[in-house]
Amino acid sequence: MLRGFDRLFALLATSLSVQAVLADEQDVERWGLNMPRGVTEVAQTTYQLHMLIFWICVAIGALVFGIMFYSMWRHRKSKGYKAAQFHESTAVELIWTIIPTVILILMAIPATKTLYDIYDTEEADLNILITGYQWKWKYEYRGSEVSFFSNLSTPKAEIDNLQPKGVNYLLEVDEPLVVPIKKKIRFLITANDVIHAWWVPDLAVKQDAIPGFINQSWTRIEEPGIYRGQCAELCGKDHGFMPIVVKAVPQAEYDTWLTSRAADAVKLKELTAKTFTFDELFAQGEKVYSRTCAACHQPNGQGVPGVFPAIAGSKIATGPLTGHMNIVIDGSEVNPAMQAFGEQLSEVDLAAVITYQRNAFGNEMGDTVQPVDILNFKNKQ
Repeated sequence: MLRGFDRLFALLATSLSVQAVLADEQDVERWGLNMPRGVTEVAQTTYQLHMLIFWICVAIGALVFGIMFYSMWRHRKSKGYKAAQFHESTAVELIWTIIPTVILILMAIPATKTLYDIYDTEEADLNILITGYQWKWKYEYRGSEVSFFSNLSTPKAEIDNLQPKGVNYLLEVDEPLVVPIKKKIRFLITANDVIHAWWVPDLAVKQDAIPGFINQSWTRIEEPGIYRGQCAELCGKDHGFMPIVVKAVPQAEYDTWLTSRAADAVKLKELTAKTFTFDELFAQGEKVYSRTCAACHQPNGQGVPGVFPAIAGSKIATGPLTGHMNIVIDGSEVNPAMQAFGEQLSEVDLAAVITYQRNAFGNEMGDTVQPVDILNFKNKQ
């Protein structure tokens, strides 16, 4: 019977060895059984460190279990062996203390160097402030006028299973973070409301975004490309709808993009002084509502009973204009789920969405709010 067991064990070992040879590292990565290699030097160093420690653990496990199984098989009772009786062996104690200590020291040397590289954020070429909101990211390019919010752009029909899922389902945004290649980029990461985590596996960047604190990380991307990630901290009901998209481009293309966005920022400030028609505000407000408000208050304005109040027929949307502006701009102390959108939206978008809410869903108040009204309201606070 033992001979049959030996043959079965040998056959199984041979089969596993053949499969191990056939399954290359690309297969392992495709199956999701290993961490990604990444596209930055730090990411690849982290991957190599991971594989080094992994194979050290495999070797230790194979040696320990190999000796253990061989000893049990070679000195089994059926062959007449009897267990030795001994206690406190100084030599054994020294061996199993010194050898693991040496192994740990050898493992700590490359790990310490890698950690030092990960936390070395000095001498950055570009600083970007990243702020987590429920449930979007705000990017501010320090030293310039450029800042914007990045929102999920996956069609709601896909989320509701009304049409097939796209290739990048829940990992696509309306405004990606654009960065230049071959530059050291420092990320200053914080949050506006609850704890989030900014995580892009291909860049080997994963850092908590904590209100009141600024954590730092960095990257240097060598080749153009699009790299995707998502919030890695459970931050509320739409945690799974908070993706990250980083677009790395050549320096010349980045400079052109930055100049264009800076010009857009100037134009947006100029629009604050413009008087819009009711139709213009209503149309823009509908877009802002769909992007910003519909997740909680629902596309039809009916809200979620007991959780999120309705806009249709609400005392806020049909009440005094000052009260409506106050809750949209500063949020609600009574219901913390109602965020403050004063910093998240421009004066134009705030005026538009308030106008829309007061005249949609059957409210029909007939009034309008201009961007200058929002600016004056903020200045009085």
